[in-house]
Amino acid sequence: MNELTINLNAGSKQPLYEQIYEYIKIEIQRGHIPPEEKLPSTRALSAHLQVSRSTVDLAYDQLVSEGYIEAVPWKGYFVNKIEGLHYFAQDQSDMNMEHKNQQEQYLVDFRPTGIDLDRFPYNTWRKLSKNVLLAGEKELFQLGDSKGEWELRCTIANYLHQSRGVNCNPAQIIVGAGSEYLLILVSRMLGKRKIAMESPTYKQAYHILRNMEHTINMVPMDEAGLRTECLKESDSDVVYVMPSHQFPLGIVMPLKRRMELLAWAAETKERYIIEDDYDSEFRYKGKPIPALQGYDTKDKVIYLGTFSKSIAPAIRISYMVLPESLLPVYDENCGFYSSTVSRVDQMIVRDFIKDGYYERHLNKMRAIYKGKHDILIHELKVLKDMCKIEGENAGVHMLLNITDGRSEEELIALAKEQGIRVYGLSDYYISKEDIKDTKLILGYANLKEDQIRMACKKLSESWV
Repeated sequence: MNELTINLNAGSKQPLYEQIYEYIKIEIQRGHIPPEEKLPSTRALSAHLQVSRSTVDLAYDQLVSEGYIEAVPWKGYFVNKIEGLHYFAQDQSDMNMEHKNQQEQYLVDFRPTGIDLDRFPYNTWRKLSKNVLLAGEKELFQLGDSKGEWELRCTIANYLHQSRGVNCNPAQIIVGAGSEYLLILVSRMLGKRKIAMESPTYKQAYHILRNMEHTINMVPMDEAGLRTECLKESDSDVVYVMPSHQFPLGIVMPLKRRMELLAWAAETKERYIIEDDYDSEFRYKGKPIPALQGYDTKDKVIYLGTFSKSIAPAIRISYMVLPESLLPVYDENCGFYSSTVSRVDQMIVRDFIKDGYYERHLNKMRAIYKGKHDILIHELKVLKDMCKIEGENAGVHMLLNITDGRSEEELIALAKEQGIRVYGLSDYYISKEDIKDTKLILGYANLKEDQIRMACKKLSESWV
């Protein structure tokens, strides 16, 4: 490839290097730049686009860190072969467009992944952003530690120990732009593995791990979570679980099952548990459930957490706690990647936590979400003859287990006629053969109280 025709917009708020990065990434996803294709050198592309070479370097560094391209010494940059990426990108684009179109025609959307952005502490965030920038530290605009800023990692370590019972030191923490990126790093560290996942599961994680060419074994669940006897039969050596609040079923894994899981991991040297603790902050009955990692005495748990649910999705700051035994593996296989999170944003989040704003924000959001949770349960009582509620008292969604024999498709269609969008649990199964019951998912975080009441009234008129 001799050149790339990229129409850069110098007047855009988006930096030039991001425009270059986005263009190449999308071209790779769409298959327009095929695997193993050599990209123009940074010198050639900067001359062609009439931008500085450092601008192109930043774009290429980001593509390398996300695994889209590979830098081959003395030869240049080449597109990586990522099985299934082209089709997955198309599927996601289609899904996003479908969601946008459908969202416009619904009065109320019980989207299970939403959050309440009306309560985001905008004034506090502006103040902290201003303070960080006024500090005038030029180093913040240089590339930082690939693991994330040390000050932020110290703050996260302290927060995790106090709130989640996670035992770690800051050196074990890796900061990245989203859990997806961190899963890619985990994949690079572990190599190709047989990975067990709960059925049903968080599909984004499934797609990422599958596209990294791992063998994925779906393991059934019971009322206590992932069934360990089936895990043993799967011949997996890594398992991805959400023990504190499983998505989408909302199951909280009891201590006995957690101990069984840790015992399984301790049987051989190569076994690991990936613990995704994505929305553990929101629990409305009893005390928060400590993380599985806190019970780990054999250095077997890779812990994942994120601020996307508790602060805002656009913050794009997630973190991973590695077992100490994997730190040399990280340094060898991933230590050369640049950090994917702005150092400025990292310092803002550090101050947000350190100065007590995060704790106050969480307390406020717990109260708000509990209020919505309680209203939804109260309003759903009119449906008690046709369904029962499951997965309540934690997170920001719950399930309706349909007991009157009607199908998921029928109920979704009836709700749509009333302008209400509900979601079927079947969407979260990889194998449709695993589906045993008819269940619907109702997310309530992004809804106002009057919307919840109105939607439940319409559902009762449609379903009862």
